[in-house]
Formats: sequence, C-alpha cells, structure tokens
Amino acid sequence: MKKMARLAVCAWLTTASATVLAQETWQDALSRMPLGAGVAELNRTNCVPLMLNAFQSNAVVKALIFMPGATDELYFFRRANAKLTNAHPTLLDAVVALTNQTYIQATFQPPLLLLHTTEDPLDVIAIIKNKSTAAKLRNEAIPDRIVFMDAGWDDMRAVVNKKMSVGLRPFSNTPDSWHFFRHNFAACGVTEWEMLETIALTDKTKFTVHWLTAGFELDRRSGAVPGADKLSVP
Repeated sequence: MKKMARLAVCAWLTTASATVLAQETWQDALSRMPLGAGVAELNRTNCVPLMLNAFQSNAVVKALIFMPGATDELYFFRRANAKLTNAHPTLLDAVVALTNQTYIQATFQPPLLLLHTTEDPLDVIAIIKNKSTAAKLRNEAIPDRIVFMDAGWDDMRAVVNKKMSVGLRPFSNTPDSWHFFRHNFAACGVTEWEMLETIALTDKTKFTVHWLTAGFELDRRSGAVPGADKLSVP
C-alpha cells in the first residue's frame, strides 16, 4: 500500500511539473536571465550584445532574433534608446523597455522571439522541393548555443553550415548574398528547420529546401517604416 502511495505521489509530481512547464510563458523564461548589473540604458552601442549574450538555454524560447527593422532603429535611424530603472535588470526588462520606449516590437512565434518593427514581414517564405529533407530538418536538433552579432553571410555560413544536414547556399565569397542584412541572433536547442527560419528572419531572406541544400535569396517584401513622418531630413 505504501509503495502504491509513493508511486501515486511521484506520478502527481511528474504531472504537476509538466503542467507548470506547459504554462510557462516566454516572459517567465526571460525574467530569469540577468542582463547585467549597472545597465541603465539600451542604445546602439550596447543593446544587441547585451541582450544576445544574456539569452540562455530554456524550454520555451529557443532563439532571440533581431530583425532588420529593429537593427535599423538602432544603427541606421539611431533613435532607439531605452532607459532601465531596475538595478539588476533581466532580459525581460530589456524587452519591455524597448517595446515601451521605442518603435521596436516583440512577437513570440514559438519557439522564436522576434524583435522587429512594422517594416518587417513576420512570416517566413519557405519553398519545399524535397519533402523528406524538410521532414528531417524539422526533426534534427542543433543542441549548441549559437550567437551572431552584426555577422555577414560568409561568417554565419562558415559556422552554421557545419551543424546542418544540408548545405547552405549561396556559397561564400559570391555576390548573391551581398544584399542580405547582417545576422543578429542567439539560438540554443533549435531544430535545423528553426535555424533556417531564424536565418531568414534576421537577414531578410526566403529559402528553398532541396534534397541536399537550402538556398537563400533576398525577400523583397517590406512593410511601412515606423514613424516615417518623424524622420529627420538631412
């Protein structure tokens, strides 16, 4: 009888743990990731490295992605500045500050957290030419933590290509990637398919899955630039 009672308690604890995990939000996950003490402001010099370096492995959010609209606010328009009032801010504090004080928005497309503006299309265009390869990509995990900050296609490809079961195209040192945006993301525990989506979201591309390759090309869609009426005139 006692053995059965212990088994019942263990079963209840397992179920309860699974329920808690299932109910955890991306905000809960980010609230446990320290941004660093003494950070009072996010700006174009520190925002991306602080946030990407703070991102940690967790069961809910597998990648934190700066899309081109968000990096435009930081580096091109230079108008994204956000104050932090917490003495020991977390990654969640940083996301909240950006979304409350700048044109940058946050959208969770499980398991990817996107930082973007109205300039960015949030749906990835993926063309599947080989269904078996696509299925394999959805099932194969990349356990490593991968971080890129302001990285070009060649630098990103040199790292990620070794971790994929398909080859990334275009090849390095070719003009086909010259107009891709720079790569700014942190990922941990994504599947190979989610890695392809992450790349496409951060460098504004679409991709086509073939038998042995995944080919990227520029995504020419574009939304409205936020606050265009407030842009300074040279």
